[in-house]
Amino acid sequence: MQIKADSVEEYLANVPEERKEAFAKLRKTIVENLPSGFQECLSYGMVGYVIPKSIYPDGYHCDPSLPLPFMSIASQKNFVALYHSGIYADPDLLKWWQQEYPKHVKTKLDMGKSCVRFKNVKHIPYELIAELCEKMTPEDFINIYETNLQKK
Repeated sequence: MQIKADSVEEYLANVPEERKEAFAKLRKTIVENLPSGFQECLSYGMVGYVIPKSIYPDGYHCDPSLPLPFMSIASQKNFVALYHSGIYADPDLLKWWQQEYPKHVKTKLDMGKSCVRFKNVKHIPYELIAELCEKMTPEDFINIYETNLQKK
């Protein structure tokens, strides 16, 4: 279930009623804790947080016309998803996340490469997500991103 929307506001308006409050709180947590320089927008059909082309003119290597994606949240069919490219790109950050998560949530971590799935919105660890947001500036991510691109 992908929410069809042309703007962040339209996306938020179409989040299922049973998830609206949790999704709004997740968004607020991210907006209030991401370092300055990130920009909220609709990105790949989700609420995204990107490094705008005014900061990183090269854009995303897969499509240089797009800004560099960093983080997204989405209401999927069976869960709320948090996508964080820093966790995928930085092994130390991933290790930190995996160690801290059980201290905040009793259920098992349900995670893909950069996606954390919350099947029960009551188990979203807002404080931990706030801390995660604060751990990487746009400049930090650009450096990791470019280093990883050079390795390919």
